[in-house]
Amino acid sequence: MFVRTRWSAAVAGLIAAALGLAVAELLAALLNRGVTPVLAVGEAVIERSPSWLTEWAISVFGTANKAVLVGGVLVVLAGLAAGAGLLAAHHRGAGLALAAALGLIAALAVWVRPDSTEYDLLPVIFGGGAAVVALDRMTGRLHAARALVAERGEQPVLRGRSTGEPDGSTPESAAPSPGTPGRRTFIRAAAVIAGLTVAVAAVARWVGSQRRGVETSRDVLAEPAALPRQLPVADPPDGVDLGVRGAQPWRTPNQEFYRIDTALAVPLVHPSEWRLRIHGMVEAEVALGYDELVDLGLVDRWLTLCCVSNPVGGDLIGNALWTGVPVATVLALAGPSAEADAVLSTSQDGWTCGTPLDALTDGRDALFAVAMNGEPLPVEHGFPVRMVVPGLYGYVSATKWVVDVEVSRFDQIAAYWTSRGWAERGPVKVSSRIDVPQSGGSVAAGNVPVAGVAWAQHRGIEAVEVRVDGGPWQRADLGAAPTADTWRQWVWQWDATQGRHRLEVRAVTADGETQTGETAPPVPDGSTGWHAVDVDVDA
Repeated sequence: MFVRTRWSAAVAGLIAAALGLAVAELLAALLNRGVTPVLAVGEAVIERSPSWLTEWAISVFGTANKAVLVGGVLVVLAGLAAGAGLLAAHHRGAGLALAAALGLIAALAVWVRPDSTEYDLLPVIFGGGAAVVALDRMTGRLHAARALVAERGEQPVLRGRSTGEPDGSTPESAAPSPGTPGRRTFIRAAAVIAGLTVAVAAVARWVGSQRRGVETSRDVLAEPAALPRQLPVADPPDGVDLGVRGAQPWRTPNQEFYRIDTALAVPLVHPSEWRLRIHGMVEAEVALGYDELVDLGLVDRWLTLCCVSNPVGGDLIGNALWTGVPVATVLALAGPSAEADAVLSTSQDGWTCGTPLDALTDGRDALFAVAMNGEPLPVEHGFPVRMVVPGLYGYVSATKWVVDVEVSRFDQIAAYWTSRGWAERGPVKVSSRIDVPQSGGSVAAGNVPVAGVAWAQHRGIEAVEVRVDGGPWQRADLGAAPTADTWRQWVWQWDATQGRHRLEVRAVTADGETQTGETAPPVPDGSTGWHAVDVDVDA
């Protein structure tokens, strides 16, 4: 059986690209660099994507949007790598130039990252070089094999069939059989490089010590003697959880807490290396290390965070016990100017966030958080320090891996999302959600608990109302709320009758605002509308 040259060439391109990625990942691990070429390209795509595309990805894929993006980058890379192999099999120099160009694109994506250094380029340079050399070796074997076919006068295989008729095809269309010396040499070379790729990738995973080092430091902080005081037990207060089966728990476990950010490569920051700089329109610039921050005094606060991209009835929201230092305490050390009205906070990876200064100094529980639900922050949620501010959507308040705070004015700053058309201040809108029964489900006739959550952080929820098929609004029973900064569970007992019914919910804030039924999308300042579910009631 004959094997087509073009398939061999495409496989050569894929193997070469895989080797390049493995080498880059290994060097990144050895140098304790957190960014690989695929992640750098993915973040470059996020950075340059229009806001409507980003919002579409979040609405369709939710918290899986990063995995989908990385998968898309890999698919495109695989196609280009296969193309480079095909090109190199026919025009060796052009194919190798394309492979080198892919490496240059990855290097550029790494270099334009805000936290990039020249050391971050080394994995890309050596990885790209390994890919080019591997492709050259394998396609060289293909050229040698084709030359051997021409020497021996063997028949070429064209479009999958053997023919002796001339049809204008060049000798480059010929593919030697697997038994010829040239073909055997190519297969051996490809097998060796593929095996090397697997070995390098395995070593890279094993060597990846930076993540393990950060996780180890996080485990150390969980020890009772590591912080000025022991972290709290995150048991929910009495009466907050109504215990309705299928309803969202009042306290969101860390592993289930939503994560929406632009970081494909999670910043890995050791607490001993973390620094927070407070500067700008202040009386005196301040710089704090981790120990200096926590020595200012830790407090524990139950706070609900919500993403502005959360659609009506969505799950991009969570409630946790946060432990940290009040932001107002830290800002007071620097002395903000009376003319300032904003704070621009920056993440370790360069992401920026503009927050109203008054929301950080008006007495609400805005924190530089170091712990979540009684344990040090998970790496994905901002370890070692992040910001949390009740009453504001995360895009204007919840900077993870925070390292820089500039006191300024809104007319002098440009934050990541607000520069893309989102609202400047982002106060959370009153909202509510039905968790049970689920839309499209069925229940038995009779008493059916209808339950969910409602929120209006920093204002609080006074009442929740439910109606059936557009009828009168009925008051639900509410769970307790330790503060106005958390959501509240609610439940209403429905005497369900046979047929299909629509249930709707709305909430009323403690300051008297009734949730609007007017539908609005998340862009530019949060979605509105009543959440509704359609339920079939069986006899």
